[in-house]
Amino acid sequence: MAISVTKLDLPEVLLIEPKVFGDSRGFFLELYNKKEFSEHGIDVEFVQDNFSHSIKGVLRGLHYQALPMAQGKLVRCIKGEIFDVAVDIRKHSPRFGKWVSAILSEGNHHQLYIPAGFAHGFCVLSDQADVLYKATDFYAPNLDRGILWNDPNIAIDWPIKEALVSDKDQKLPLLKDAKDLFIY
Repeated sequence: MAISVTKLDLPEVLLIEPKVFGDSRGFFLELYNKKEFSEHGIDVEFVQDNFSHSIKGVLRGLHYQALPMAQGKLVRCIKGEIFDVAVDIRKHSPRFGKWVSAILSEGNHHQLYIPAGFAHGFCVLSDQADVLYKATDFYAPNLDRGILWNDPNIAIDWPIKEALVSDKDQKLPLLKDAKDLFIY
């Protein structure tokens, strides 16, 4: 598969760049290869694939799932472009409340691996975006949690002027008030 894996400023969050084989007919790439991902330290089992379609300006997040069914995610944008974010929500972590981001797009084919212990969110930069992500555990509505996307103590520098946010996400707590955080 030949992937390039880069640790971001939150070193548990990994930017994955697959090798793209292209010619005048189009291109081919492997999105996931368990053996190669394991060789780069992503030795997890993915059990669920999710799909999201959004229009420009939509902001989803910041979401996480509590223990005992915490989810790691492998996120990719197959149409359009998104600004993808991970926030360290592990109490006592030296990076607690810090965030990292990456641009994921149909053009760059990059993926972001976000392990359990991090909240995830993204905003859509293009007219539309289709996002696929693998999860390491099944969705459990009773363990669904989140943090307010514009928490001033996290201070994510979202690259959009006006965010289209769901009612549910607008009512999420600040990080300091969030429940069921992880322990470093």
